[in-house]
Amino acid sequence: MSTTATEIGRVEARSAHLRRELGLADLVLTQILYVVGLSWVGAAAKLGRAQIPFWLAAMALFYLPQAAVVIHLSRRLPLEGGLYQWAKLTLGGGVAFLVAWNLWLYAIVLLGGLGLTVANAIIYAVGPSAQFLSGNHVYIGAVSGAIIGGLAVVSILGLGVAKWVHNVGAVLLLTAFALLIVLPIVDVARGTLRSYDPVAMTVPTLTLLNLNIFGKLAVGGLSGFEYVAVLAGEARDPGRTIGRSVLVAAPIIALMFILGTSAVQALVPQDRIDLVGPIPQAFRLGLGSWGAVAILVPFAVGAVSARAVANSSVLFTATTRMPMVAGWDSLMPAWFARLHPRYRTPINSIVFIAVCAISFAVLGMTNVGEQEAFQLIDSAAGIFYALTYLALFAVPLIGGRSSRTDAPVWLRVAAVAGLATTVLYVVLSVVPIVAVVSRLAFALKISIVVLGANAAGLTLYLRRADRPAVSPS
Repeated sequence: MSTTATEIGRVEARSAHLRRELGLADLVLTQILYVVGLSWVGAAAKLGRAQIPFWLAAMALFYLPQAAVVIHLSRRLPLEGGLYQWAKLTLGGGVAFLVAWNLWLYAIVLLGGLGLTVANAIIYAVGPSAQFLSGNHVYIGAVSGAIIGGLAVVSILGLGVAKWVHNVGAVLLLTAFALLIVLPIVDVARGTLRSYDPVAMTVPTLTLLNLNIFGKLAVGGLSGFEYVAVLAGEARDPGRTIGRSVLVAAPIIALMFILGTSAVQALVPQDRIDLVGPIPQAFRLGLGSWGAVAILVPFAVGAVSARAVANSSVLFTATTRMPMVAGWDSLMPAWFARLHPRYRTPINSIVFIAVCAISFAVLGMTNVGEQEAFQLIDSAAGIFYALTYLALFAVPLIGGRSSRTDAPVWLRVAAVAGLATTVLYVVLSVVPIVAVVSRLAFALKISIVVLGANAAGLTLYLRRADRPAVSPS
């Protein structure tokens, strides 16, 4: 038996101790929930009629290559840990560990800022009477602790419970987008909007700024299909259902982004678009002459908050599996791989991630020197995630070492396109194209954070790489 087949068998034996809770419908809703970020329609709306060409270019050069690679690998290697396992079997244990490490860093930063996002959304929904809570550390800390604690409890109970959190969040997200997309059409019929052409477009000019926006829409807005594959060992028939979930969700997500952006453009003047909350803003302006505005605007804010919490549940759950699968390979202490005796979830890993997220939330609220460091890490979070895509697109290009991951020529071409787009995003994220005090200092600070974090991860890997893998219990 080949080394690859032996390793696959060992991972499958470990995964047999997990509960398979996710079906096709759950996976489709989770894909939509995780990929569709609400702020991106606002960013794209700033482009005017050039938004559709930008979306289409990003989809052609990143979104579709990503989908194709994920479908290909999830069918051939439907293993718990997803990209970690794919990288380990083709690129080596060191690359795999750094993939898991960067995903962990990315998730911890986002989870640490979740409480602030939801706390501000609650203030926005309540109105002026709640403004006194803005910036209140006790209030924000209470919201952060409650949310992260709740995510930990749901994660411990397992995907049998967590999937309903994800599904409800996805349904609310779809409902909010459906209302957003229909609203301009209704306003035209009522005479409050002169005209609406959702597919109007112009050819964009090629500038460094436009390239930066293109990279952000592609890698920032259209990424995420691979995250569900982390839970392959907890999905029913993952070799079929994960790939099918991508096929079903991909066109829905594309329409949500393009038509949602067009709706925001129709309802909000371009120079007034709120990049943080474009959808609640569009609801407020689009329903300004309706008596129902007092009901639907809080609904939009509630849907945004519900999506943020549900999406963070996906992020939290998948992130807790990274120390677990690394523990299977003895790259992390076996403590991380221990399962709850009743719920069969990685209890120690869940507690560890929750503590890290709360620690980052506390760090983000300090007014001392740590604040600058936190902001630097927050800026680098996108790069941490993008670095994992370098591995994703490299797998089909190097996967010929294993017959299980050998990719056809067309998929390798698609992987090259995705890889080039990811490199563009990383480069433009390090080198600022807007006015800063010192471009060199900005680039150096971000580079030091990213390189330093990965050097720490590599050091940890080298210290544990010679330990034997943990046998199934």
